[in-house]
Amino acid sequence: MKMKFHGITVCVIILCAIVTVDAKNTIKKTQQGTSIADLNTFNEQLVTITNKAIPTVVSISAEKKMGSPRDARKMPMPFPMPKEAKAVGSGVIVDKRGYIVTNNHVVKNTKSITVTLFDKRTFPCELIGSDPATDIAVIKIQGDVPKDIPVAEMADSDTLKVGEIAIAIGNPFGFGHTVTMGIISATGREGFGLADYEYFIQTDAAINPGNSGGALINVTGKLVGINTAIFSRNGGYMGIGFAIPSNMVKQVVDELIQKGKVTRGWLGVYIQNITPEIAKNFKYDGKQGVVVADVMNNSPAKNANLEIGDIIVSVNGTTVSDINQLRRNVAALKPGSTAKVKIFRAGKEMDVDVIIAELPQQQAMEEKAVELDIIGLRVGDITEENAYKFRITDTTGVIVMEVSEDGPAYQAGMMVGDIIKEIENTPVENVSRYNELLAHYQKKETLLLLVKRGGIHKFVVIKKSEK
Repeated sequence: MKMKFHGITVCVIILCAIVTVDAKNTIKKTQQGTSIADLNTFNEQLVTITNKAIPTVVSISAEKKMGSPRDARKMPMPFPMPKEAKAVGSGVIVDKRGYIVTNNHVVKNTKSITVTLFDKRTFPCELIGSDPATDIAVIKIQGDVPKDIPVAEMADSDTLKVGEIAIAIGNPFGFGHTVTMGIISATGREGFGLADYEYFIQTDAAINPGNSGGALINVTGKLVGINTAIFSRNGGYMGIGFAIPSNMVKQVVDELIQKGKVTRGWLGVYIQNITPEIAKNFKYDGKQGVVVADVMNNSPAKNANLEIGDIIVSVNGTTVSDINQLRRNVAALKPGSTAKVKIFRAGKEMDVDVIIAELPQQQAMEEKAVELDIIGLRVGDITEENAYKFRITDTTGVIVMEVSEDGPAYQAGMMVGDIIKEIENTPVENVSRYNELLAHYQKKETLLLLVKRGGIHKFVVIKKSEK
């Protein structure tokens, strides 16, 4: 899907220093205190830890089911997705029992998966579980697992610092077990629309197609992230790559191995970040927190009497900085547990106990509705997850999740992320009402839709295909 290689980015620029050699070839240290001997020592250490980590990375070849490329049209983004019948990616061995972590997009919609170890041994694998919300999947070697199989050791990604050396290992363009080096460029990157829960590590270590699911390690050889995407305007490596941090990987992998799925906590609110204007109108002096724009019916928030206009300040003592952090923190809570939510309402702070529920399986519901409708659309209700994914605050209407390039809606200019508010001047509250109206007007040659895109309403006339 998203990895593009270019060449090894060597960081000796920040490590090297000019050295002088006297008549007897004695190495003198420079003013920076670095010598050739120091560089040789560093180089040997780098070789040692890299060679230890390489065998924990596998090359993945996954045969895709026919028709899976349609998934690439679900959401527009600047990260190329593979459309070929066979996917090539990478994975990291994380358990002696033969469990391997990779990206969901590498093994999604596959009918067979094969991994190749560093020593060229190949094994068929089965899919244990996947989590599209983080783009993480776990596969397992079938049959007898080699006793000498190496396992990656995970680091604490929360301790990463910008400027640290980072080493990427993967299978770019099918060139198995390729190593590149760079630095940690940034941490906590989010808002790209690649996954529902994003908190990426950014690195300039060269990453290319086939690197998806590969390892990002530190100078101790420990796994700090799983490479998953690059930002590119031309489909090639441009020095900006992203990896899922190891702490997030570990949490998801553990649940997938134990239960085959990931269970997340759910609050049930539509939220937006605090702006100076909002803070002023609510007479709120705080700098952090999120404001409740709406409360979902039959949700934990509704049951706890949270209200529109409440500002969520903290959850279980952890200050809420923005909507992304709140979503991650709530998702990590165990369903059935009680969370102490501090809110600001009517000029004062108060604590509210909220019994966390399990996040509805939106992905599962979407998978059931795989068929496109008569105008070539697949639509979804405006849920908390969809509202976040498409950055909208509407609570009524339906979101366009997929557009068939062969359908009349595509010809009329409909796009993924559009909100359909009306059909033939009749309000569309949800998917059920949308389907009723489509059926009611099925004999009309054209349909008039009121669509909201980027905050702007516009009318769209869809001419039905001739039978």
